[in-house]
Amino acid sequence: MAIWIVLPILTLLMFDLGLSLKFEDFGKVFRHPRSLAVALTGQLILLPLIALALAWALRLPPVFFIGLVLIACCPGGSSSNVFSKLAGGDVALSVTLTAFSSVITLFTLPLVMSWATRLVGENVGIVLPVGNLIKQNLLLMLLPVLLGIGLHYAWPKAAEKTDRILGKLAFPLLLVLITVFYIQHHKTILEHIGILGLCVTALILLAVACSSLLSRLVKTDGRQRRTIVIEVGMQNAAQAIAIASSPFIFANEQMAIPAILYSLMMNIVLLLYVALVRKDRFTPLRKP
Repeated sequence: MAIWIVLPILTLLMFDLGLSLKFEDFGKVFRHPRSLAVALTGQLILLPLIALALAWALRLPPVFFIGLVLIACCPGGSSSNVFSKLAGGDVALSVTLTAFSSVITLFTLPLVMSWATRLVGENVGIVLPVGNLIKQNLLLMLLPVLLGIGLHYAWPKAAEKTDRILGKLAFPLLLVLITVFYIQHHKTILEHIGILGLCVTALILLAVACSSLLSRLVKTDGRQRRTIVIEVGMQNAAQAIAIASSPFIFANEQMAIPAILYSLMMNIVLLLYVALVRKDRFTPLRKP
């Protein structure tokens, strides 16, 4: 049942991303290649490595091991531009990074997940049909983005109105998805909430800390640093859930549980982060 909810949600989210893309945003970001390099390094390399280390150190069962690595391999979440705006970040950078990571992970995600599945999954009967994964990602990730870009340039006013509506629906739709999964798998979630909650929370906190440190090391400005932290920490949980539960790929809804918990914790952690940076930005300097 849940898969027929997540697939339309994922398609709508990616379509909305395409609606907000402007070619001139890409030009602006390429003027700051260090920010682009740091964000993509954190998201595409650092985050999966942290997930692998945590899953291995905490001896997660294979289905959760693969599920944790899966959410770490997904692109940035569609709500990251909203969080970046709230944090006073670079919204153009956020939108472009989400688009870049969504395209790049079409290639990196099958590679990493194929390796992870062979490492811990095949002995317990978990296999990854790589061809089906690529086809589903092209259909549900790339095609809606291209359609959104096309609508943006063909009918800009209609695209703007649609973007406003879909932008407001994104978070409620994700909550509906989480609720459905919780109702279906509440016993398994409660049974493993301790170890999985620790894993996903540690993954998010380490992602935030490491991306902030990398940004400071390469001396990005405050707006870009805040955007990088949010972009690296906010993953596309809908895509992870779609891959885990799809009858054409893993067909294993329990594998989606790490993504469900990650989605909940990433919103809590990043909302706290936004609150902290907003407080710092708007606190007046004290006179000596």
